[in-house]
Amino acid sequence: MTVWHWVRHGPTHEKTFVGWRDVPADLSDTAQIARLHTHLPQEALIISSDLIRCIATADVLHGDTRTRLPHDPDLRELNFGVWDGMHFSDVAKRDPILSRDYWEKPGDIKAPSGESWNEAAARVGRAVDALNHAHPDAHIIAVAHFGVILTQVQRALGVTAYAAMAHKIDNLSVTHMTHDAGTWSVGGINHLP
Repeated sequence: MTVWHWVRHGPTHEKTFVGWRDVPADLSDTAQIARLHTHLPQEALIISSDLIRCIATADVLHGDTRTRLPHDPDLRELNFGVWDGMHFSDVAKRDPILSRDYWEKPGDIKAPSGESWNEAAARVGRAVDALNHAHPDAHIIAVAHFGVILTQVQRALGVTAYAAMAHKIDNLSVTHMTHDAGTWSVGGINHLP
């Protein structure tokens, strides 16, 4: 059984779409980070997206007893394409119907020059499957992004993408999932230690 501890990276304080754009995380709340560090299993593998906000968050959670795996670009946030860096209101003005459909009918709808929910979910799913296969009896702390975590919430709960997107995933929260012989279960979503 592989136990997943999905951690959303520290806050970026961005007021725009942030997908593959590499922006830093604010990790100044040392008390919250200490609580998170204590909450997570000490004997665990730790992996992150290859974007700096996840790498830095994983680095502060690493500790002496956790084994760091290489950063994985397949754990990157959804690719928002040309919307990345734009304010939500500007996206709505630029692509009024498409931007609404992107959130209300997630699946095969893509941001311009970006990827769809289904493409992102497949990308993340391949990475997760490989880790489940390589580490069938491990605890894995995966530091990733809002959308990445929600793709796995969708998978584990067997719900639609729209239903998965109704879940809140706060910065520095933990979402617990277990994979056992092809079966997923969810132990908690968006826990703030």
